[in-house]
This record gives sequence, C-alpha cells and structure tokens, in this order.
Amino acid sequence: MTDIVVGQEASNWSDVWAVAKVAMRKAVGTGVFDCWIAPLFLEKVIDGVATIVAPTTFTRDYVHGRYIVTIERALVGAGVSSVEIITTEAAPKPAEKPSDAPSAGSLGGRKVPLALKGVSNTPNPVRVPDSTQTFGTFVIGPSNEFAAKAAQRFVEVGETDMDLLFIHGGFGFGKTHLLNAMALEATANGRTALFLRAEDFMRRFLTALRSNETLAFKEELRGFDLLLVDDMQHIGGRTATTNEFLHTINAFADFRRKVVIAADRLPAAIEGLADDVRSRLQAGLTVAIENLDRDTRLAILKAKAASLGRKLPRGIFSERVLELLADELDVSPRELIGMLVKLATYADLTGKPITLEAAKEAVANRINVRVQPITIDEIQKKTAEYYQLDLRELHSARRARRVARPRQVAMYLARELTSRSLPDIGRRFGGRDHTTVLHACRRVEALCKGDSAFQAEVDFLRKTLDHSRVARQ
Repeated sequence: MTDIVVGQEASNWSDVWAVAKVAMRKAVGTGVFDCWIAPLFLEKVIDGVATIVAPTTFTRDYVHGRYIVTIERALVGAGVSSVEIITTEAAPKPAEKPSDAPSAGSLGGRKVPLALKGVSNTPNPVRVPDSTQTFGTFVIGPSNEFAAKAAQRFVEVGETDMDLLFIHGGFGFGKTHLLNAMALEATANGRTALFLRAEDFMRRFLTALRSNETLAFKEELRGFDLLLVDDMQHIGGRTATTNEFLHTINAFADFRRKVVIAADRLPAAIEGLADDVRSRLQAGLTVAIENLDRDTRLAILKAKAASLGRKLPRGIFSERVLELLADELDVSPRELIGMLVKLATYADLTGKPITLEAAKEAVANRINVRVQPITIDEIQKKTAEYYQLDLRELHSARRARRVARPRQVAMYLARELTSRSLPDIGRRFGGRDHTTVLHACRRVEALCKGDSAFQAEVDFLRKTLDHSRVARQ
C-alpha cells in the first residue's frame, strides 16, 4: 500500500480506505463490519494520524471502544501510527467515488442526501436503494395499481393527511421495488430517506439498549424526512423493540414526517404485535399488492427480457416463450424472472436458441423446496456474529461472561430450534455434557423472564435464524 502524504487527493484516500476495509471485514466478520465499519470513511492522514469520520456520535464512541486497534492495524501499511475518530458534525465529507457513496444522514441540523448504489447482499444497517428500481421501471397492472399510485402520492412534496403507508403482499410481488422507488424519489426532491429492514431496526436498537445509548439511536433515526421499513413481519413480540418502533412512528407523525412499512401480511395477521402497535399500523393507509394477473406478469417478463437482451445479446426470447412463462399461475414474479435469467444465461453461453421446449423444461424442473431445518452450525455462526465473538470461542473452555452467556444462548436456541439431543448439542459446543446444556437452557429461560432487554436479544436471534431459513427456500 502506498504511503499517504499531506495534500494527497481525497480520491486516493478512498482507494487506501477501500483496501483497508477488505482487511477489516476479514478481521471482524461481515456482520460486525457492515454494522459498524462500513459507515466510516477516511478523511485524511497527516503526520501519521488518520482522521476517520463516523456518521453519529454513537457510532464514533462504539467503534472507538471496540475496533480502534483493528482500524490501526489495517492502516499500518499506509504509514498510520494512530487513528482519530470524529463525526460528520465536526468535518465535511469529501467527494467520493460513486461506488463508495455513503448512505443518508441528517446530522446536526444539516441534511445529507441519500447516496445511491446497488443493494448489498449482506445485512447492512442501512439498506441502500437499488437505483434501477424506480417508479418508471415498476410495471403497473390491476393487482398493484392502487399500491403504486398510493406510493407515488405519499412521497410527493407537500402537505398530506397521510403520515403512515402500509404495503402488504406476497414475496416477490414488488413491495421492495416500491420502497426503493420512494426512497429515490424523496432523495431527488432534496429530502432525506432512511431505508431499513425490520431486522436491522431491531439489531441497531438492541445494540443501543445494551450500550445505554438509546437516546443517540432515537436522535439519529428521527432526523430523516422519510423512514422506510421492509419485512415488518419480522418484528413481533411484546418487547422493548416493538415499543420503540411505535414511539418512532408517533414521533415521525408529530414532526409531520412520513413512515412507509412493507410486510407479507396485514397488520392484524402479524404475530406477537402488541395491541397498541397493531392499532397504530391499522390507522395508516393500508394497500395490497395482490397476485399479479397474467397480462401484468407478461409485461414484467417483456421488460426484463428487453433488459437482459442488452446484456446477453444471444438471450433472445420469442413471444411464445414469454407467454408460456406468464401462464404459470403459482409462481411469483421473482421466480418467473429467475427462470428468465437462467434461460437467457444458458442461451448466451452456449449459443443455443431459447426454444419453447427449453422453456417447458425449465418450468417442469422447478422444484418446490421444503423449509430447510436450522442447523447448530447456523445457530453458532449467527450467535457469534451478533455478540461479536470468534466462532471458536463458543467451542472453547473460556468462562468469561462475554463468552459464556452467548454460548448459553446458542445452546438454548439449539435445543429449541433443532431436533438434536442434549448430549449431541453438548458435543457440538466443545465436548460438553448434557447437564451443562440443560443448565444453560434453564439459565437463559430465567434471564428472559427477568430481563426484557435480554429477552429481546434472544427473540432477535430466533427471528434472524427463521428469516435466513425462509430466504433459502
């Protein structure tokens, strides 16, 4: 890595920071990296002192307390001897390359517009909108027209009686597309937008709760003009998280700001919601995206085929093939597009045409995958990631509380979510016996009854594991 000198261009600092981030992701793990390191950027290096900028005071303090050594090690090759972390309130952000554009913020009364880039495949604390998913690329038909027009009206500049929009529909029906489009439209109109998945809201709030930084969390969250939350069905239970979510919605309404929520079901059907939360959600404008009719499915396939044709010139679809795919009534639009991409890629790589027979075979080979069981390996991985541990520590003999408590949680979840016996679970945790596992389960149950914050942590991990199982279907 090239040494950084005084006066070096910010774009070169971005290059150095990009290399350092690769090392840090490997050192701390993807989950921790995306939540805490990814929002940072390198502003400058002077006399061996690197100035790192964090989006909030909360983030700055948390990173400084836990990951300052990791950052220093990653930058040592650039001639850095020490690191200073400041917030965006203390320093303006230099122009960065489009691929490194930051997510939105509204700090210190100064609004920072939401930068645009593709959606990451990792669990980011802020979901960055896909710049291709606009209102213009959303195919409208009878089943989604009301939802599309309501979304457009909701995000328009100007006063409105609506402060909450709730969009519900099946997986792959276009809910996330509409949320993306709304975030992009709000940004184009000079407003700030925060796009989160429900599990990211839970993760960030629980972290703030454990660190006694809930006030900073509230201030950061409520500084935006538009809050968009995807997959609301993953928030449930009478926990501090759902209460905070309700307070957030009410606070946005008080400041005449707007909240958009997407879920796979109506508020009344979301399990575990307190009555006051469910009532508040039902008080907003609720719109549905129904199962798309055949003509709308065909229009979506034609639009996607045209887009693929520009990237895969030999992936040409006839009208007959597209009509065959559109006739599949029990397939979501997302699955249809998946079959389309597979056929186009095969044709482009082999040079063989996409025939009607090939399309029929693709439809016939579609397998309805059963819900995959959760494994102990997955439970250990998610638990270690959440508590910021090395996976090997869960298997070790260490009895320090920072290791022992997460190990007990993982054992408890393994007993609850898998069919493994107590002796088998114990063997998977460093060769422990079944009495240790039983003690861990009883201890976690007791803590959950007396500590709502701890109960929220366990609930969050359970929902995260369930969500990852659904995503594999």
